[in-house]
Amino acid sequence: MRVDVTWDDGADKDIPLPQYETAGAAGADVRANFPDRKAYLLTSGARLLVPTGLRIAVPEGFEIQLRPRSGLALKHGITLPNSPGTIDSDYRGPLGVIVLNAGQDDFIIEHGMRIAQMVLVPVIQARFHMVDALEATSRGAGGFGSTGVS
Repeated sequence: MRVDVTWDDGADKDIPLPQYETAGAAGADVRANFPDRKAYLLTSGARLLVPTGLRIAVPEGFEIQLRPRSGLALKHGITLPNSPGTIDSDYRGPLGVIVLNAGQDDFIIEHGMRIAQMVLVPVIQARFHMVDALEATSRGAGGFGSTGVS
């Protein structure tokens, strides 16, 4: 499926567009694209909005979900605190990725580094309807942990 992208103002156009690293990959890797081309230190526990240098036109009826890269998460504790982040089909602004260092060590985000992955996902919008009562189920109002922990 075609997804149109354009460069944001000040973007480094030598940075590759999002791309799938293998034939079976669900997520296309997206890269840091800092306007000043510098690296940024992300201390333990800190967050940073990392620019990608892109603006994107998600097809109507779809969203793009931004997800952490598993290798960065396992090796360095680098994750996305709002994962999955959503890019709606009507958004046309700069694409940024909120990155969190949940690891114990500082981490350097280099210009051009693969920082997240994006997955194109179909969206079904619901119509919400007020009712007097909800249909009963065997679980009922049992919330967090009500079905057991193992």
